[in-house]
Order: sequence, then structure tokens, then C-alpha cells
Amino acid sequence: MRKQYDFSKAKRGPVVAVPAGKTRITIRLDDDIIEWFKEQVEEAGGGNYQSLINAALREHMKQVQEPLEKTLRRVLREELKKAS
Repeated sequence: MRKQYDFSKAKRGPVVAVPAGKTRITIRLDDDIIEWFKEQVEEAGGGNYQSLINAALREHMKQVQEPLEKTLRRVLREELKKAS
């Protein structure tokens, strides 16, 4: 190992830039939740469990914003489809 390194052209910050529209956060989730999402990704043949969590949160947001009538119609369609 060299005694002196030249850092005059070095840049501070992360090596990999965060994509636009994404924010890096720290969040604590229960172990069983993380395991479930990792298993889903593994069963699907690969991917990113963080993206899957993001998609689940986005789907929840859509459902929360969905009017009650639309929610009832969607649930009824799903249940009728299962019954047939």
C-alpha cells in the first residue's frame, strides 16, 4: 500500500447516484415482512424486493384514494370471478 494517495480529483458522496424521483431513507420493517417480500422476488425468478415493497405501497395508495363505490365494484368483480 502506498504511503500517500492523491485525492485532489476525488468527489465526495455516494459512488452510485440516486435516480431522479427516488429518495434514500432508512426505515425499520419487521423481519417477517422483509422475508416475505424477498421470498416473493425469489419465487418470481429474481428482481428487487425494495421495488416490490415500493409497488405494494403504491397500490395501497391507489386503493386508499379510490372512492367507496369503485372499491365495492372492484371487490365484487374479484369475488364473482373467484366463484365462477
